Amino acid sequence: MKIAIPVKDENLNFFANAGHTPKFAVYTMAGNGMFKSFNLNEIKQNPRNDIDHDNPEEDHACNHSSDDADHIEQHNKMGRVLNECDYIVVKTACKNTARSFTSEGIKIVKYNGESFEVPKILNELSSKFV
Repeated sequence: MKIAIPVKDENLNFFANAGHTPKFAVYTMAGNGMFKSFNLNEIKQNPRNDIDHDNPEEDHACNHSSDDADHIEQHNKMGRVLNECDYIVVKTACKNTARSFTSEGIKIVKYNGESFEVPKILNELSSKFV
């Protein structure tokens, strides 16, 4: 089972806004029950080319019209680049971001905690990955 989580950089600090994250860390989950473990599989660049990857906006809120096909396609790129994942962890995601993942069969798991440490977040949410 594969789980994606938005991260700011290779230091694997959680990035709250899934649609504007610079990168995604993809983990493979092994085990079951209380014996789950998470292994980093790869780090993928967010494929959107309509955001500034060097100065990501963690609190950005999309306000594009629902028929802005070019903008929606930028969101859809994220779902396609993560299409092998079963889950994605998000704190915030606009409707276009959420749709880009669910249309690829990726289940969204909401994180409401305060940690920025990816291993801690994955362990906290481990019961949600079935």
